[in-house]
Amino acid sequence: MTFTIEDGIGGEMANRECPDCHSKKNWKDGLRETKIGYVQRFICRECRHRFSEKSYKEHSITENSQLCAELEAKKLDTATETKTVVGDKERRRRDLDLLPDVSHGLIIKFMAYMERNNFDEENRYPNILTHLVKDGANLLDPENVKMIIAKQIKRNGDAWSDSMKLLATCAYDAFCKMEGIIWQRPKYRQNELTITAPDENDLDLLIANASPRMATFLLCLKETFADPSEIIYAEWKDLQNNTLSINHPVKNHNAGKYELSNGLIRMLSALPQENKRIFPMTYRTAYVSLDYLRKRVAIKFQKPALTQISFKSFRHWGGSMLSHTTNGNVPIMARILRHKSWKSTMRYVHPIEFKDEDFEDTVATTVEEIRALGKAGWTKYDEAVFNGVTVHFYRIPKKFRSHGFMNDKSKSSGISNYNS
Repeated sequence: MTFTIEDGIGGEMANRECPDCHSKKNWKDGLRETKIGYVQRFICRECRHRFSEKSYKEHSITENSQLCAELEAKKLDTATETKTVVGDKERRRRDLDLLPDVSHGLIIKFMAYMERNNFDEENRYPNILTHLVKDGANLLDPENVKMIIAKQIKRNGDAWSDSMKLLATCAYDAFCKMEGIIWQRPKYRQNELTITAPDENDLDLLIANASPRMATFLLCLKETFADPSEIIYAEWKDLQNNTLSINHPVKNHNAGKYELSNGLIRMLSALPQENKRIFPMTYRTAYVSLDYLRKRVAIKFQKPALTQISFKSFRHWGGSMLSHTTNGNVPIMARILRHKSWKSTMRYVHPIEFKDEDFEDTVATTVEEIRALGKAGWTKYDEAVFNGVTVHFYRIPKKFRSHGFMNDKSKSSGISNYNS
């Protein structure tokens, strides 16, 4: 049986160069009515980037952002274009216009409150509250909001997961703090997802078939084991002397530094440096590109398992590899993954099946050699006696030794060049 996906792209072949990945495999994607008239829209078949005909002429090399004629008419600079997700804001404004005046004003006030309190730019709280209001919620009545959240269903008819309901209660809790409303927050627990560590060959297959920018982004995830948002917010000034500093940690992670391979440094150097961020895109844009990439590669190589790989899979793979190479040393794993709690680290440990060809082998005969191999992450798997000399056999998974982690604590504990 041939593995296929539904055709989600229509339109006439346009033969225009994508301003993001420079592919000429593009479709016409309809006309958009703007203040300056109708403009032709295009969608790239490789990276799913959408761009306008006029924007293409004026911004032939631009950051990975959604360009449209409205931004062009307002004459926003390139940095603002990159930072703005046009489609999301237009959709949010359209949804707000359909709300009653009271709710409309409250959500506008809430958005200003979030901006003053330095909430994340991609925070979904306003969208969630808008959705609840459209389903009949009265934001000034906590009991009514709790009832609406409890009854929420998806488009396919299934009830909202507890994780989604938890997110909705967090959004409304922030709204209550703004309004000074006292309420008893309902108890929902985040669903524990069953995530398995992917095969390294599958990760490499996605990287090899991605566009230059996406390939670089995925390789950064693989070499640093970082959260995708941490790489998205990374800036060029964070990259010094083959070392990438994670200065914008998320989810209460610690900051850290990672030594990058020479190949990744070359790929980063080939990217345009017109923005202060290395990857000027949003998480949603990146995930849409990944979703299209994994489906395309799964069809090409007939490997349906590729569709299950997400950005988090790279971090779970890294945690599992660390568990193997450190013999389950949780403190070292937590330090490299930058976790403050060891309980968080244990979520990233999964069994990995290795083949003989996946290992590098070496031997040790002296105490100094044995100690050095143990510190470097090599695992002893056998020993034998030859001419009265005991030979200890060690091995370590291939490729993994190219990763490096460094911080002040790791330098003092002897792992500043861990696996280097």
